[in-house]
Amino acid sequence: MRPPSEERYQETLDWIYSWVDFSMKRHVDDKHRFFKLDRMNQLMALLDSPQAKFPSVHVAGTKGKGSTASLIASTLQVCGYKVGLYTSPHLEDFRERIIINGEIISEQQIIDLADQMRPLTEKVPETTTFELTTAMAFLYFAHEKVDIAVLEVGLGGRLDATNVVDPVVSVITSISYDHMSVLGNTLTEIATEKGGIIKPGRPVVIAPQKTEAGDTLVNIATDRNSPYIKVTDEYKYAPLDHNLKNQRFEITSRHLKVRGKKISTNTALSLTIPLLGAHQIENAATAVAVLDQLRLQGYQITRKAIQAGFSQVYWPARFEILREKPPIVIDSAHNGDSMQRLVETVNEYFPEWPFILVFGASADKSMGDMLSAILPRCEMVITAQSLHPRAATPEELKTIVEKYPIPVIAINPAEEALSQALFLAGESKGILVTGSIFIASAARVIWSQMKK
Repeated sequence: MRPPSEERYQETLDWIYSWVDFSMKRHVDDKHRFFKLDRMNQLMALLDSPQAKFPSVHVAGTKGKGSTASLIASTLQVCGYKVGLYTSPHLEDFRERIIINGEIISEQQIIDLADQMRPLTEKVPETTTFELTTAMAFLYFAHEKVDIAVLEVGLGGRLDATNVVDPVVSVITSISYDHMSVLGNTLTEIATEKGGIIKPGRPVVIAPQKTEAGDTLVNIATDRNSPYIKVTDEYKYAPLDHNLKNQRFEITSRHLKVRGKKISTNTALSLTIPLLGAHQIENAATAVAVLDQLRLQGYQITRKAIQAGFSQVYWPARFEILREKPPIVIDSAHNGDSMQRLVETVNEYFPEWPFILVFGASADKSMGDMLSAILPRCEMVITAQSLHPRAATPEELKTIVEKYPIPVIAINPAEEALSQALFLAGESKGILVTGSIFIASAARVIWSQMKK
């Protein structure tokens, strides 16, 4: 029997998840009814606007949001600031979503915050799970008096529950096709939704983008008189070396000036990050640009602090190597573009190894784009399923993979899928687990249990 506190915590999670939870839906419907800021604005007013009681950095984008946010938060913590970090979804524990200085929120604090929210849900009908969670994070950060919070957008930007803040800096990471049923079918439409976090007069850092998305973001920033910093225009960066633990790159500010104030020199900065792949260098360069903007606003951020913060960042299940030889790699790639980045990173780090793919994906994803990118790098596929409600069944995935000229088998549960992959791979093949953050997380947990 669980202790009373555990029972109470589980009951609290059940209550949080009992509301409209799009993260648990296989297909998002009735979007016009639920994707709006009215409810969040009501909640904030009832709570005395906790989101206005601390400065924030607001991060939107399709890929790289979490990595970029974590790099920023890690550096600010090294600088001595008390830093809140709000991200989603979690890998293993709901509490991972709400962090201060690297420490996840406690179960009791979740219970207490939820208790504050319960009476308010009677006044704000149809509150969603993400709105509740976001409001709880804002309450927690305000109560704990953080010096600054780094906030990751959940979905889109313009109508996301986090978009009630007035950030000191906005950030748009790489944009690609995802959540088209909600955000639109073109990069212009998707970028318009992501660019909804750009606030009048507030600087926005724009990560490397495809031309269509980048132009859309620049137009939004210009219309809102928001100083924009395009990373590709203001910085030059290049890899130096890498191994299976980390990679090192060099970054130089070209001529960074905002409103006439120069804030950095042309001296190259060498940085090491434990995040692998060329795309992570782009995320890191974006984080440097954000930190430069914070310096411009008076935050005390040194080059040594950036080096220390970047080297210490922790962001698992992103090209995470669970075993080096034969390699077992898990990755959270969940659309065609991120899957292509994964293939490039696999080729860079394990060019000689053939791979067995353990593939699990949410039912609402564009499977064709993902499979077309990843299957040429693999010798066979095992379709699997995480416990997440949105996950497609192994049989559903197998039917889709059978359209391609590659052997495929469907195995459930995920534990058996990974065991079979290990058996078939032996000592001659690697294993790649990807398709969603949920299957990557499941494999991570299963592998840790196997090693005990």
